Amino acid sequence: KTARERILYLLDEGTFEEFDQLKAHRCQDFGLSEQQYPGDGTVVGYGLIDGRQVFVFAQDFTVFGGSLSETNAQKICKIMDMAMKVGAPIIGLNDSGGARIQEGVISLAGYADIFLRNTLASGVIPQISAIMGPCAGGAVYSPAITDFNVMVKNTSYMFITGPDVIKTVTHEDVTKEDLGGALTHNSRSGVAHFAAEDEEDCLNIIREMLSFMPSNNMDDPPFRSTSDPIDRQDKELNSIVPDNPNLPYDIRDVIRRVADESYFFEVAEHFAKNIVIGFARLGGYSVGIVANQPAFLAGVLDIDASVKAARFVRFCDCFNIPLITFEDVPGFLPGIQQEYNGIIRHGAKLLYAFAEATVPKLTVITRKAYGGAYCVLNISEQT
Repeated sequence: KTARERILYLLDEGTFEEFDQLKAHRCQDFGLSEQQYPGDGTVVGYGLIDGRQVFVFAQDFTVFGGSLSETNAQKICKIMDMAMKVGAPIIGLNDSGGARIQEGVISLAGYADIFLRNTLASGVIPQISAIMGPCAGGAVYSPAITDFNVMVKNTSYMFITGPDVIKTVTHEDVTKEDLGGALTHNSRSGVAHFAAEDEEDCLNIIREMLSFMPSNNMDDPPFRSTSDPIDRQDKELNSIVPDNPNLPYDIRDVIRRVADESYFFEVAEHFAKNIVIGFARLGGYSVGIVANQPAFLAGVLDIDASVKAARFVRFCDCFNIPLITFEDVPGFLPGIQQEYNGIIRHGAKLLYAFAEATVPKLTVITRKAYGGAYCVLNISEQT
């Protein structure tokens, strides 16, 4: 799909209003004065998703490799400022090779302007990034600052420096997929939160994700009516958790039986599998779920799990989404590398996030909760 086709697929039909469609770059060096393209490789504007206003930009890799120019940055910053002013989510469809080197430091200054706005918008409006193609250099920092990051399998890549540079500097051989592919960042680095099968799946994930979020930190999450009775009882919950404390079970089975219509929208499914996070609805209202996963490493808390859950808890706290914690934790993971890598510092992030959160918090201890991990996950109004 082209950049504009991606936006049209993402938004409700007939709602896209584009800005600065004819704006072109101002660089006169390196022969660029003879290469002028209306829009300069970036499509920006606003529209509706499920009837709610959002702002969106999409980079076009067919124009200068999607590289960021001074005018690209101005267009993107313009809609970010508008999104902050009206209190609407911002969605970035990234497909960029990084800064436009012909423009030198002016292009880099454009990135700095975008990063500043990402930071100012953090916790004020939801920010979602989609990686639709190769993104390198400065192009990867903005998605890393945003709240959620969706990558497309086999076609999207993120890395600071590519395989060729790594080969030259460190003499390490690595493919683009192994270095910065969707599964790498979903399972190993934790930079990405979703691995979509194709572009359509990626854009559908964004639409579904937004259905759980308010438009800004002053709003409540959208209510969705449900036919699931609020007083429904499920006898299977009595037998899902084994009597033997050493036997594993899948905590997602518990979550689905509690959630409206058994629907659980999991986030960061492939990273730190010993903890499960995501969105669900109870009585039609959005809630954030944090749960230990006994089926992986016995649900123990380690560095990755702590960082993963802490970031999610803080997001929910920013956007008025109540937190439900399903706790079944034997403690923190012991080990030399865990201590050397700062499990105390990273574990404290989760402790801080829960303690700081002012949204309603409810903890359900499904089987056991030992030691400091009990405290970290159990700072709530009601247990």
